[in-house]
Amino acid sequence: MPQSITEQAMVIAPLLRETQTVKESVEVLIGQELPALPVVDEHGKLLGIFGEREFIAALFPKYLGQLKSAAFVRHSLDEALETRRGCGEELLADHMNDEHVEASSDVSDVQLAETFLHHRVLIVPVVKDGEPVGIVPRSAFFRALAQRMLDLG
Repeated sequence: MPQSITEQAMVIAPLLRETQTVKESVEVLIGQELPALPVVDEHGKLLGIFGEREFIAALFPKYLGQLKSAAFVRHSLDEALETRRGCGEELLADHMNDEHVEASSDVSDVQLAETFLHHRVLIVPVVKDGEPVGIVPRSAFFRALAQRMLDLG
C-alpha cells in the first residue's frame, strides 16, 4: 500500500512558544520555508498558529482586519514599521491565531483535503494528545496529491 499523501506532505517544524516575542518568532519563521508555525504552551500543547498573516496583522491597528479596504490609510509600510517598531517586543500570545484548525495523527487524506478546501489555511498542525507532531503545509499536500495523479496516468 502506498504511503498516504498526508504522510508524504507532513514535515517536522519548529514550535513557537506563546511567551516568545514577535521578533523572536519572526526570526524562527524566516529561517523556515513555511508560511506559519504552531504555537504551544509550556506543556507543549497546541494553542494556535503564527505566520505571515499574523505578523502583518501585528503591524497594523486591530480594526484594519475588520475593514474591506484600507485605502484611506496613507502610511507606507516603512511608516507602519516605524510606528509599530515596539510590536517586535510584544508577546506572541497577543498576536497568534487561536482560531486554528488541526488534524489528528490518524487523519485521512480525504479529511485533510476537505480541511484545506473549506478552511483556506496554509498549514494544518497534526496533533496527538493535544501536542503537535508535525504540520502539513497546503503546498506540500498539493504537490504530493498532484504527483499521485500524474503517477496514475
